[in-house]
Amino acid sequence: MPYRPKTTIEQWRILQAVVDAGGYAQAATLLNKSQSSLNHAVAKLQSMLGVELLEVKGRKAFLTEAGEVMLRRSRMVTQQIEDLERLADTIDKGWEPEIRIAVELAYPKQYLYQALLQFYPQSRGSRVQIIDAVLTGTAEIIRDKRADLVITGLIPKGHLGEPLYVTRFIPVVGSQHPLAGHSKLELAELSQQLQIVIRDTAQKPQEQGGWLKSEQRWTVDNFYEAIEILQLGLGFCWLPDYTVQTGLQDGSLKVVQLASGGEKLAPMALLSPYEEQLGPGSKLLRQCLLSAHQSEQTKENLCTINSSGT
Repeated sequence: MPYRPKTTIEQWRILQAVVDAGGYAQAATLLNKSQSSLNHAVAKLQSMLGVELLEVKGRKAFLTEAGEVMLRRSRMVTQQIEDLERLADTIDKGWEPEIRIAVELAYPKQYLYQALLQFYPQSRGSRVQIIDAVLTGTAEIIRDKRADLVITGLIPKGHLGEPLYVTRFIPVVGSQHPLAGHSKLELAELSQQLQIVIRDTAQKPQEQGGWLKSEQRWTVDNFYEAIEILQLGLGFCWLPDYTVQTGLQDGSLKVVQLASGGEKLAPMALLSPYEEQLGPGSKLLRQCLLSAHQSEQTKENLCTINSSGT
């Protein structure tokens, strides 16, 4: 006779919720269920398996060694179920009612807007949700599959991306800042200054190597808030060059002249967290994004040819 599972997907999802939330009471609130029903579900799961998965210490539940292994495997199973359900939904509807695209804040949105302009006449009424993300926030969205398309500067292992753009970061201060008139500044000297940093949108941010981190930092949500603070003469910030062009032209911002390492490059790529289940609308929007960059590249090549021929 074929093997029939003793446990259910719901039981494993409840176990995951109890662990993620840190206890039965917190999980009950998140799932909108009674605490007793969660206790019963986990107790029944352990009884069916004949393995202790959780042990309660005080008011918190902790995984046993066996529980850690089983929980890790269960996440793979529930994720596969979610992928199957998403695929069935896509097949049934044929066209996604909503397309979610997560965009690294350092990516110039002018390309996205060009793509949306091209996409709209063919969108069949699909809603488009644009999610701003910063640093490891994009990697977290990819891992959790919270978007159909992701433009990121950090490609997690196991994923492939299509190159879009290389963002150039430069260190900038306000024109009234003491560093505005300095030249050939050492990185060690810069690290003594107040640094304005952009908030990482990940729930559990990870420190990114290679980026100078001063001891004194002020954190803001976006580049434009950072620029407003810089223009007061406070701090310095590594900013995408396209965000500071106006300030550099009108003199309210100045580039910090470093002895070495005067810029940092961040390659941006486009990928989908679940390529096999990607719907037709998302595929079309992806093609529109790639076309927007191809058009820009063609313009740059023509300018190069024209300038060399004059």
